[in-house]
Amino acid sequence: MNYMGIDYHKNFSHVTVVDEGGQVIKRSRIFNDRDSLSSLFGELEGEVKVVMEAAWNTLVMYDLLEEFSDDIKLAHPTKVKAIASAKIKTDEIDSRVLADLLRANLIPEAHIPSVDVRVARRVLRQRMFFVRMQTMVKNRIHSLVDRHPDIARYPGMKSDIFGKSGKEWLREVELPVEERKLLDGELKLLDVLFDLIKKSDRWLGELAKDNEAVELLRTIPGIGLFFAVLLWSEIDGIERFSNPKKIAAYAGLVPSTYSSGGKTFHGRITKQGNKWLRWAMVEAALPATRNDFWLRSHYEHIKARKGSNTAKVAIARRLLTIVYRVLKEKRSYRSAKEQMQDNIKRSMEGKGLAAPTYF
Repeated sequence: MNYMGIDYHKNFSHVTVVDEGGQVIKRSRIFNDRDSLSSLFGELEGEVKVVMEAAWNTLVMYDLLEEFSDDIKLAHPTKVKAIASAKIKTDEIDSRVLADLLRANLIPEAHIPSVDVRVARRVLRQRMFFVRMQTMVKNRIHSLVDRHPDIARYPGMKSDIFGKSGKEWLREVELPVEERKLLDGELKLLDVLFDLIKKSDRWLGELAKDNEAVELLRTIPGIGLFFAVLLWSEIDGIERFSNPKKIAAYAGLVPSTYSSGGKTFHGRITKQGNKWLRWAMVEAALPATRNDFWLRSHYEHIKARKGSNTAKVAIARRLLTIVYRVLKEKRSYRSAKEQMQDNIKRSMEGKGLAAPTYF
């Protein structure tokens, strides 16, 4: 058995191969293409286990390596202490350390998402980019309009200048020639971004089609199609987490803890982990409280004691617990109101009260 450590870079990689005794049998720098890998593996005899650090676009190399090895691992970058704390650090040393850690079975593995999940993530990232660009363009239009406080507003236009009447006013309003050209350019860009976002939404709908997990997630208050697909893709299999605390830690929604000398202090949430999962839960928190009495009462209780920001984070973590239960038990979320109605119905039918199943 041979053990290959790869220090991956954008255009090339440093490779070190050791045998079972730890002796280096191959060390080279290769281009990140199929021909270079074919030549490298052609020089090696026997099976080869491979390890790389998880980094930007590492999965491009992972896909190429699947043709040559059946055992490929991604090392979690923040947990490979032997590399992170090295006093002398070079690409050759990094690849050698990775190979030795693999040989000793000491690699802290990072999760490798499936191809479908990777596609969904790319679609989601692109849509979020379009939305950010749209917000920037809208802010520029607001700034341009605010430079002319004397212009008359369109009759019947509401406060939102990007509504139907607002857009009509923007296209017709009289401005100085230079300002009119600038506004026309911004409006054209806004229309393009609006069309791109609509196409992304249709693409997301196709990705969510016949996806049981997405349909279950959409029953949770505050979770629409976009967040449901995002949660499905970022979690990528609820079986990865043994309990709700694990997934909360993965999202960075657990408080930091310092314990020493018999004293324990808890601080702000760690914010270490999957930033997209954490962002989605925080964004969905307030909409969820508007649609669920139980979550609303929990929010108001914490808000009265610790403020709105702390309450919103607490609801975000509670929502993530609900997400865990919904996916783990494969059943829709049911609000307290719905279950009270069911209990009244069961009581009237003489079946007795059902045990509460909301989270």
